[in-house]
Order: sequence, then structure tokens, then C-alpha cells
Amino acid sequence: MNEMKKLIERLHQENCSCVISNNGTVRTFHRRGVSDLYDLLCIEPEFLQGALIADKVVGKAAAALMILGEVKVLYADVISQQALNLLKQTNIYIEYCQSVPHIVNRTRTDWCPMEKLCFAENSPEKIRVIICDFLKNTSL
Repeated sequence: MNEMKKLIERLHQENCSCVISNNGTVRTFHRRGVSDLYDLLCIEPEFLQGALIADKVVGKAAAALMILGEVKVLYADVISQQALNLLKQTNIYIEYCQSVPHIVNRTRTDWCPMEKLCFAENSPEKIRVIICDFLKNTSL
């Protein structure tokens, strides 16, 4: 997992939100929330298939997108228990630094909106629809 170590280092050194590697190509992402993952899944799903991902924060919505994208390995600085529960039903290899009951919003005053919206749903496909609706109605 030397490649994962390099992705994690890059995640922190370049202050990325997410770093994804697949077939020798490494891409960095900087937008907040699930926008980058959602766009990749919609526009270029083949880049997620079998990919290695180093991410700062993974909630249930991001986990669902990774499952649908058929990601192979995930490292997260912080991951919600809901995301872990969903991911453990798959073959995705997971490493993380900290597990939390839920992801908080940017002001740390409440749950992350996506985490709240996806809380009761366990189908990655249905979570994708929730994300799509949210992104259409919100500017992140």
C-alpha cells in the first residue's frame, strides 16, 4: 500500500479535499462536499472503478458514491459511523484515522446537510438520487 501512503501525503501537503489514483493517473480535488465525487460518477465513472481514494471527510453520501463507482480502497481522515456501516457491506478496503457518529456542517452547529438527508436511507442508488436533488437546489 505504498501508493496509498503517497496519496495520503499528497492529501495533506496540498490541502486537497480528495486525491484519487487509478491506473497510474492521480488527480486532486478541492471542492467541498460530494460535488467532485458526484461529477466523476456522472461524467467519468470509469475513473472511479478500482480507484484508490484518500479523502479528508467521508460521510454516508460520499460512501454511497464510492460504492456506486466501485472504488477499491479508501482512506479517510474522518469517517461517519453511517458511512462505515454502508461501506462494510462491500468489498472496499477501508482505513481511517477517526470514526465519528456523524459528519458536522461547516459551522459545526449541526449535522452536515447531506449526512442528515441520507441518514435513513441505505440504498446507494437512492442516496445518489438524494444527492442529485440536493446539488440541483444548492450551490456548494
